Amino acid sequence: MASVAEVRAAIDAAIQQVNESQAAISEATEKISEAQVSLGAALDGSAHESTAAAYASLAQATSDLENCLAATHAAVEQAQTYTATL
Repeated sequence: MASVAEVRAAIDAAIQQVNESQAAISEATEKISEAQVSLGAALDGSAHESTAAAYASLAQATSDLENCLAATHAAVEQAQTYTATL
């Protein structure tokens, strides 16, 4: 069985991985938002349904990434709460 120190160290390592992932998610969200703005400008005035679908897909991707980020924040909070009890 792992010692308390080993469990804390493993949780800290996992939290560090999540923090790195959160940075990547934030960057991806920013890039997709920028792409959405660029696409909107490029497609301004177009009535083709594919353009609306492309724009909506980018909006959905941004929303999904924001939800992912919120979930990882919750996971870190719970992990930290657990380590505080050790």
